[in-house]
Amino acid sequence: MDRKEKNKISYYIACIGAFAERFSVCNAFAYNYLQKYNGLAFIYDCYDSEHTLSIEDAVDDMCKICKQNGGSLA
Repeated sequence: MDRKEKNKISYYIACIGAFAERFSVCNAFAYNYLQKYNGLAFIYDCYDSEHTLSIEDAVDDMCKICKQNGGSLA
């Protein structure tokens, strides 16, 4: 695995943790929710631009994507 992939995975994990903290849920619930409503796919696919923003902005963006796909946490 190259360095960029490792960085993506670390960022992915940080975003899951920040999402979980914002909504006071466990990491496993956050992961499952974000997976179900495509928040994780978004943050992974858009890594090149999203990682230049704050984690809070990334969580905001994931919330928007999840809401567009039927999620109700936001």
